[in-house]
Amino acid sequence: MDLSTGPDYQNVLNAVMEAVDVPIGTVPIYEAGITASNSKGAVVNMDEDDMFNAITNQAKAGVDFITVHCGITKDLIGKVQDSNRIMGIVSRGGSFLAAWILQNEMENPLYKNYDYLLEIASEYDVTISLGDGLRPGCLHDASDVSQIQELVTLGELVTRARNEGVQVMVEGPGHVPINQIKANIEIQKTVCKEAPFYVLGPLVTDLAPGYDHITSAIGGAIAASAGADFLCYVTPAEHLAIPNIDDVKEGVIASKIAAEAADVAKGVKGAWDKEVEMAHARKNFDWEKQFELAFDQEKPRKCRQRKPISEDDMCTMCGEFCALRLVRNNI
Repeated sequence: MDLSTGPDYQNVLNAVMEAVDVPIGTVPIYEAGITASNSKGAVVNMDEDDMFNAITNQAKAGVDFITVHCGITKDLIGKVQDSNRIMGIVSRGGSFLAAWILQNEMENPLYKNYDYLLEIASEYDVTISLGDGLRPGCLHDASDVSQIQELVTLGELVTRARNEGVQVMVEGPGHVPINQIKANIEIQKTVCKEAPFYVLGPLVTDLAPGYDHITSAIGGAIAASAGADFLCYVTPAEHLAIPNIDDVKEGVIASKIAAEAADVAKGVKGAWDKEVEMAHARKNFDWEKQFELAFDQEKPRKCRQRKPISEDDMCTMCGEFCALRLVRNNI
């Protein structure tokens, strides 16, 4: 997912597309906003042509899916203003459109001209990812009327996309208490007719800056086990800074742990096969196999090198009193 908004965003996207061979997603409203800011003085000065030109440009470039915030309507913006939300709108793309709607007192062009958007997606075989512009930005705002009403609108747009032969998925909430995650998944699956659900975390507490890859992994495991289809990883730098390479690595690994935990809970054979393989490797003190199966091969190797003893058939947690060693010849 390329979320670049800097002055060199086009070269960044080109470099990403040249470097990787996995599906690539973008948010075209960023390009439209940048173009308007540079040529017209402000993001809110973009017009409908700017928005749809950006969508067409990125579709022609060959991206696989685009996030479009079609569910933010003029009516909904008014309801957000009248709500008791603390964080308001935290989606960057969503805020571009909300600010545009307020400035121009007009309906969201991506909603109003959704049929045209589908024509572009169909022509260039691009998947539509319906963005959750009104996702909660803190636990207090989770599962409120604004979020759910946007989801209802997205459900209607899912049906319209399918009727035109356009692949579509739906993006989900970012900050959700653990006890609300399953309900959020079930509501989305019902309202959006089982469309693939792409969740941003979700983060299960707001008190862990610097550790949001962990809060995200907890929420992601619960969401995926409840039926979410696509996990968006979160780095330790979330809410704080642009992530560096180490942040990205930690975030991706945390998300992979969440996905594996969910796959195990759902009984996915491939996930269980790896778990059983790891169990045998641990029983046999096969350290190389354990490192091979691990999501991160470097960290466990470094940790293992801290052992103060030379024996390979024990770890240093229990040492000579290792439970496996004491009973392995009799069980």
